[in-house]
Amino acid sequence: MLNIRVVTWSLSSFTLFSYLVCILYGLIVPESLHMTAFLESVLPGFRWLTPTGFAIGFVESFLWGAYIGLVFTPFYNFFHSRLGA
Repeated sequence: MLNIRVVTWSLSSFTLFSYLVCILYGLIVPESLHMTAFLESVLPGFRWLTPTGFAIGFVESFLWGAYIGLVFTPFYNFFHSRLGA
């Protein structure tokens, strides 16, 4: 069985870290290789290289991870209790 707190915090941290890596990657590589279009489509309100856009992306990335953890963990625990060893 998975602990919902541990999974939620782990996934929130992972998605936040991934967001920061994407931003850093975008600052290093040429513009033709940016993930700007992807980030703007999955993070409503995100705009590349604006303080407000960065903050919105930061918060939304964390919340996406929390959402996934809060939804995935109960499903996993349910199926593990019914079908697991």
